Amino acid sequence: MNVLTASINSNILITGSSIILLLFLSAFFSGSETALTAASRAKLRSRADKGEPGATRALKITEDTEKLIGSILLGNNLVNILAAALATKLFTDIFKESGVFLATVVMTLLVLVFSEVLPKTYAITNPEKAAARVSSPISFFIFISSPLVSALRWVVRQLLKLFGVKIDPNSQILSVHEEIAGTLELGRREGIVEKEHRDRLLGALDLNERNVEEVMLHRSEIKMINGSASPKLIINQCLESPHSRIPVYKDEPENIIGVLHVKDLLRTMEKYFNSSKNENNSLKDFNIIDVIREPYFVPETTTLDDQMRQFLKLRTHFALVVDEYGGIQGLITLEDILEEIVGEISDEFDVDEVQAVKPNTDGSYTVDGSMTIRDFNRISEWSLPDEEANTLAGLLIHEAQSIPAKGQVFSFLGFRFEVIQALSNRLTKLKIGKL
Repeated sequence: MNVLTASINSNILITGSSIILLLFLSAFFSGSETALTAASRAKLRSRADKGEPGATRALKITEDTEKLIGSILLGNNLVNILAAALATKLFTDIFKESGVFLATVVMTLLVLVFSEVLPKTYAITNPEKAAARVSSPISFFIFISSPLVSALRWVVRQLLKLFGVKIDPNSQILSVHEEIAGTLELGRREGIVEKEHRDRLLGALDLNERNVEEVMLHRSEIKMINGSASPKLIINQCLESPHSRIPVYKDEPENIIGVLHVKDLLRTMEKYFNSSKNENNSLKDFNIIDVIREPYFVPETTTLDDQMRQFLKLRTHFALVVDEYGGIQGLITLEDILEEIVGEISDEFDVDEVQAVKPNTDGSYTVDGSMTIRDFNRISEWSLPDEEANTLAGLLIHEAQSIPAKGQVFSFLGFRFEVIQALSNRLTKLKIGKL
């Protein structure tokens, strides 16, 4: 009898110890999942650069999130199912018929408290540190479970295909920009990041996603010089212009023959007046062709990031924008690109313009129709779509499917648009408010 009792007690002890070990492993897998998925890759990279091997391993295993989650879930489910089975056997041996119910209640509480809530709460408080600590054993488990996890991944992908769901292998890479933008917006709403700082950082991030046509000066607003004009007229145009670089055309504006730099003009004029051959200081022999520089053309589809790199490489600040047919669409400068980051840049020679955005007492805005949707969204902190148009006037025309007249009112996308001023086919002034 004593031998039987000892055997029973030994079995209870072994089974109970096994359940405790399995609960510990379950806690380890649950905490590891939370730590590795919640850890910031940027912070892990910073730790790895400082020489932390755990952070380096954590970075490596988080590159394939699907494989990581699959391995952890495999391990966690295995230990939880085994622990539940052992607990059911143990409680059934002790309490007979009521053992199943008691095992369910006890294991649910133990797993919930000690294997889920407790380890995940600990992991979420310092995910980078926890991720670095668990990276070594998790890496080993991923290695040994890789064949089974790969098979499971294939099965899962086939099932998802049946429902028309496709897995994008680059989703994590593409989400980095969105993650940064979301973090900045969250910081703005919580008062940690100032609006100006958020706008500058987002402007820098978006340079690779925006084309020169979105920020260029439209050809209708370009001040040009007729190469056939008199020297006096050319000089007067240069003096009246707020810009130091001016396109020069011959016969018609579409025929750009060069770009006049004011400094080049001054140097030429200085040499011209100091020439011994020009005793009367006359300008009759002056030829602007001798002064202008070769024009620099860029496609309208060029990204702002690429164009800025080209400006720096070529050591120039001015380019003419052309469409696919070679027609002049506008011009862009390095200053235009920088303004997308730091905001409007003005100097003592800039011409004062009418305020582009004027807030009204009713919460609406009176805006210039040529203002870009992106700039307006930044100022108003609204979310007008910019996929189909670059400017507010362009958005209204796109949605209205016509060119609105002065006084017309439109409501779409949760906003009210009113045409305040129109010049020919141009919508020069709009009033925009939320519905």
